[in-house]
Amino acid sequence: TITYGRPYKKGREIFGKLEPYGKVYRCGADEATQITFAKDVTFGGKPVKAGTYTFCAIPNKDQWTVILNSKLGQWGAFDYDKYKAMDVVHVDVPVKNLSTPVEQLTMTANHGAVTLAWDTVEIEVPVKM
Repeated sequence: TITYGRPYKKGREIFGKLEPYGKVYRCGADEATQITFAKDVTFGGKPVKAGTYTFCAIPNKDQWTVILNSKLGQWGAFDYDKYKAMDVVHVDVPVKNLSTPVEQLTMTANHGAVTLAWDTVEIEVPVKM
């Protein structure tokens, strides 16, 4: 299960501008995104216990670092530095550049992966149960 706010592009340049490269991003709007696994999984090839985690990322032009953190209830990623010691896993994933922009941030969990798409960017983290 993924719980997240779905901001709109509204003509803005998102990654590299609105959401700067190299800075932690909450992967949504308002409260930081949360992901719940009902069973133990491998997330990007790394073991993760069943439970609920904050899902955030550090976007860069060609690669993102996706982070699962055990501190729940964060507002955005503003206080991430206080909680980074609670990171459970970091996974580097390549960026897929889309030819057609995605207007509203969309996250899906299916086909053995968690996918995030917004603006002209898509990332995918493989997940196996």
